[in-house]
Amino acid sequence: MVIKSKSRLWSLIFLIYSLCFACRIFEYLVLRTDQTFWGEAFIHKLVGIAVLFLVSKGYKLSLSELGFSRKGCWNGISKGLVLGILTFALAYAAEVGLFISQGRFESLEIFVSAFAVDKNVGRESGLIFFLICIAGNVINVLMEEGMFRGLFPKLLEGSYPFIRVAVFSSLLFGFWHLAGPLRNYLDGEMTGGGAALYSIMMVVTSFLVGFKFVLLTKLTGSLYMAMANHFFNDFIVNVLHVTSQTGTDQLMFMRISIAQGFSFVLVLIWYLLERRKASSR
Repeated sequence: MVIKSKSRLWSLIFLIYSLCFACRIFEYLVLRTDQTFWGEAFIHKLVGIAVLFLVSKGYKLSLSELGFSRKGCWNGISKGLVLGILTFALAYAAEVGLFISQGRFESLEIFVSAFAVDKNVGRESGLIFFLICIAGNVINVLMEEGMFRGLFPKLLEGSYPFIRVAVFSSLLFGFWHLAGPLRNYLDGEMTGGGAALYSIMMVVTSFLVGFKFVLLTKLTGSLYMAMANHFFNDFIVNVLHVTSQTGTDQLMFMRISIAQGFSFVLVLIWYLLERRKASSR
């Protein structure tokens, strides 16, 4: 399916994005479900899944075309999980090793927390909270991967080269993460300067993570490896925590940076090798 009018194409994409982002802002600033029993802002993502379904039906896009093909499903999921396990094992080892070298390490602990890049809040160990965490992360990856690595690239692929599409969809994914810094500023948790720096950090890191997921989708031909890796990345920091003598998860951002940086490099090398193979044929 190709929308021939580029102005109509861009209008459709920005309409979808604006609607989903408005719902995200409403949930972050008004409903604040991530600060409740649920520990996850999931309502706007359910809305996003509904929008994804309606748009795909309206433009006659099959689930397979969006990247939800049955072929290679379990292979992609297993590869995504392995990538997450390897990169986060390295990141946790680096964090624990640093604390040990300083004589401050206490333990690794398992409990459910509400996830933020700069901190984890909450400390729940009941089975229901682990189930909610799993469900919330599944909803999250279905919506974000389906939208940013499925629908938007599919709408654009007939009109623009892959790299331009990858950069654009990753930029949208980066700006998607401005809701958190905005709320922190409005709630008085950050100064204007602090919120600005935090916003830049969120956009840049989310852009790189999103770009990695676009490459994974291109390399595998489906969303499953990106979805599984995305799920594991978010889930592990929700449930596995590093405790030192001075607190819990104090170096979480370092841990995430190491894992995501290593993961990005591995995927980029894989993509470049595949491009070289293709060009030499």
